[in-house]
Amino acid sequence: MKNSFKNLSFAELKAKRDELKRKYMDFRFKTVIGHVDNPLQKRTMRRQIARLNTLIHAHEIAEQKAEAK
Repeated sequence: MKNSFKNLSFAELKAKRDELKRKYMDFRFKTVIGHVDNPLQKRTMRRQIARLNTLIHAHEIAEQKAEAK
């Protein structure tokens, strides 16, 4: 799962990040209610969102460098 994001395009990365953020919010609400099967899933989702943010930021930096040349 760690390396599955590297071959996605910039738009796909943003869409996947938005989807995971939405799922993370729903998961947080479920934890408050108390109907969670796997509480460690919260950590993995948060880390996946961080990986996506890192890749999106790398794409933005690469675009800025390409425009500067």
